[in-house]
Amino acid sequence: MDDRTHSWLRPLVAVFVGAVFFLPLYLVVVNVFKPGADIVPHPAGLPVPPTFDNISAVLSRPDNLFTFGLINSVAVTALSITILTVLSAMLGHYLARSKRVLAKVAMVTLLCGLMIPVPVILEPITGVLKTLGLMTTLQGLILVNVGYYVPFGVLLFMGFVRSVPLELEEAAELDGASKLRVFWQVVFPLLRPASASVLIFLGVWIWNDFLTPLILLGPDSGTTVTVGVYRAIGQHQSDFGAVFAFMFLATLPILIFYLALQKNFVKGLTGGAVKG
Repeated sequence: MDDRTHSWLRPLVAVFVGAVFFLPLYLVVVNVFKPGADIVPHPAGLPVPPTFDNISAVLSRPDNLFTFGLINSVAVTALSITILTVLSAMLGHYLARSKRVLAKVAMVTLLCGLMIPVPVILEPITGVLKTLGLMTTLQGLILVNVGYYVPFGVLLFMGFVRSVPLELEEAAELDGASKLRVFWQVVFPLLRPASASVLIFLGVWIWNDFLTPLILLGPDSGTTVTVGVYRAIGQHQSDFGAVFAFMFLATLPILIFYLALQKNFVKGLTGGAVKG
């Protein structure tokens, strides 16, 4: 295949792939501002004139389904990714610097943890949470998120820690700093790009998680925004405008969060390739 073929084939493929990813977003956005009766006959049509009735219907629901779901999602996601970032950074630093056999065993165990899908372990997880009295609680959901996603955060931090010169830590230790102080005052500030990547990845995954909060919180104990979309669709649901509005509003917070941190996103993903 010559260079002239590449010159038009690559832009064509890029446009096609972009259109595939853009189409679902387009359908959601245009149908949010369209009367419900116009969605089924003209799903891809532009909202002319646009209406905010669908958004108002979601925000003014008598059961406050979106409000409660938003509060729970923000609390669960914020606490989960904060704990995950701290634990993953500390454990990733230890595994990256340690040459002990125990560190190697821990790393292999974490790799095995990444291979297990959530649905496979939900039944034993519910048994453990019932024993601890944390079933149908936000604390139990946060604990499960931390336990399941910490391997990913550790492996990402490990790759980035190897790009931090060991001489910086040795110099701080020679000045009398403890290992804990070296980590927090020397190493952790240099892990900002990796922290942003962990926050974005895990924040999006936890925010969009549907099955875990549906099972662990139960039908009567609480909801998140993703579970709220499911519960907003009744057996005889025909108000598709409200459903699209619910999905749109549920996406906005995590989209704003991503845009706020995306500056360091690529740096965190490629940082581990610099050294080690």
